[in-house]
Amino acid sequence: MNDYKKRIGISFSTVKMNNYYSWFTRLGLENDVELIDLSFQKNNQHDFERCDGFLLTGGDDINPSFYGGTSVYANMPASFHLHRDVFEQVMFEYAMQQNKPVLGICRGLQLVNVILGGKLIQDLGETGNKDHMSEGGIDKTNSIAVNDGTLLHTLHGGAVGFVNSAHHQAIDPEKVGHNLLVNAWAQENEKVIEGVEFEDKQGKPFMLCVQWHPERMPEKDSTLSKNLLNGFLQAIPT
Repeated sequence: MNDYKKRIGISFSTVKMNNYYSWFTRLGLENDVELIDLSFQKNNQHDFERCDGFLLTGGDDINPSFYGGTSVYANMPASFHLHRDVFEQVMFEYAMQQNKPVLGICRGLQLVNVILGGKLIQDLGETGNKDHMSEGGIDKTNSIAVNDGTLLHTLHGGAVGFVNSAHHQAIDPEKVGHNLLVNAWAQENEKVIEGVEFEDKQGKPFMLCVQWHPERMPEKDSTLSKNLLNGFLQAIPT
């Protein structure tokens, strides 16, 4: 009997962090997984080597200086956390060097795009925010089109899905990062990228990033929550 728990390094977020922990519990994975907190506040890079896979969480906007964005824009946060951006870049690069799986969520998707040379739409504007930006802490719901032949399509098993949204920024479709393949788009707003993965997967670890928040999707829409997490965990050797 193998009692080994897969150790997942999870980046610390000041925004709804408890949802990530409860995600594993809700799917009955608490006995199979050990979560290791990786925090820019602790600067505990020494814990990277303990991890079998890495989860990049959501949170506040990435510092515009990290990708050459403008310093003032609509709906920008009161403050940025450049130390977090840098810490999580090192985390991602370590995962790639060590061939460890990565799952990115919302901010995590945007960060991976930026690390790989891409840019962001810094605010989706009135129309885009109406469809995607949360109001009063309540997520929006929108439909996505999943591209055939992608890792996401394989995990989801379909071409259309319904997801939750709580963001006002997105990957710039004109500035997608190096070797990133767009695997899903918002159906209501075709300029909003909903997911990316590696285009050339040769020699690369599992890497999947989504714009929505699978860790807090309602149970009735669990396919794009459960299958994402299980696919990520299955990519970790036992």
